[in-house]
Amino acid sequence: MRDVKLYTRKWCGWCLNAKEYLKEHGISFQEIDVGRDPAADEEMQRLSGQRYVPTIVVDGRVLANFDTAQLEEFLAKLSPP
Repeated sequence: MRDVKLYTRKWCGWCLNAKEYLKEHGISFQEIDVGRDPAADEEMQRLSGQRYVPTIVVDGRVLANFDTAQLEEFLAKLSPP
């Protein structure tokens, strides 16, 4: 089982698309709203080197500021769990 964290903000349309994509593909994830949690925002910035959402971390690999097509490509490149 993969460790998947999705850093989001409530108002982010790309975040909604990412959540929908993950749910549709049966990928379990922990959603972390960085707009409500300053410590999580700092953690996301440390991991990704930027402040943009969505940011996804899968088993320590980071994809930041992406759209659904980039997410699909990122997940395809990861080795099977």
